Amino acid sequence: MEWLNYHHLLYFWMVARTGSIARASQELRLAQPTISGQLHTLEEYLGEKLFTRVGRGLVLTEVGQLVFRYAEEIFSLGRELNDVLKGRPPGRPTRLVVGLSDALPKLIAYRLLQPALRAPEPVRIVCHEDKTERLLSELSSHNLDMVLTDSPLTAATRVRAFNHLLGSCAVTLFASPALAAAYRPRFPKSLEGAPFLLPLENVTLRRSLEQWFEAVGIRPRVAGEFQDSALIGTFGQGGAGIFAAPSAIEKEVRSHYRVNIVGRVGSIVERFYAISVERKLKHPAVVAISEAARSDLFRSAG
Repeated sequence: MEWLNYHHLLYFWMVARTGSIARASQELRLAQPTISGQLHTLEEYLGEKLFTRVGRGLVLTEVGQLVFRYAEEIFSLGRELNDVLKGRPPGRPTRLVVGLSDALPKLIAYRLLQPALRAPEPVRIVCHEDKTERLLSELSSHNLDMVLTDSPLTAATRVRAFNHLLGSCAVTLFASPALAAAYRPRFPKSLEGAPFLLPLENVTLRRSLEQWFEAVGIRPRVAGEFQDSALIGTFGQGGAGIFAAPSAIEKEVRSHYRVNIVGRVGSIVERFYAISVERKLKHPAVVAISEAARSDLFRSAG
């Protein structure tokens, strides 16, 4: 049986955590050539490069990222064993690795994940934000427990996974107090020529808003387009324009960005999904998220 050299793995793990051989050598109190040699030996044993050099720094390769995740688990278990043997309660949290679609509003993401933090057993949440397509690829490789998104899987998606609808809600339009006071009267006709802050064109909400503009016969002025929903809110807070957010988080949006409501758009329905490789959710934290979303977050949102 082949055995992995855990000293080599420890040196690799420390370099990955600290970001350089120099800092790892200080932590481990070893000479830099010693650590470099052990890393090279580990790469030869695995038959894969674990780092690439970018400028003066080291960046993990895809294989390096995989090895690092296993190393994190291995040395976390080692620390837990020490705690148990010394009579300290382990309290090792359940790990929940979540992919967040970059189009998902940050406040919705927080509200969806919040129940996992309140679970009876401790949960450590690891969040990765990216394009949905890339997150689904990571999900299919079992590097993520679930993906949170506002768009379901379609028949064209080449990933074997399942949609779990968490809930749906209408959309509310917000603006700084001065803009809201100016455009709230005669809503929605008052929005003709109004400055709007919109998501990018490939986002579901953007398409829904444009269809609504056409349906009610208004032509707003696009003052800005953004990939990041939090940035839209920040610009909206500064009075740059009107922006849309899910009605389920009206209270949070008003408090966080200090904005007022311009009006509500009941004909636009935002839907939110957890996508997993399981037909039936099993991870206890994911089950808690799903149940809380349906019974609390989206229960009265319409």
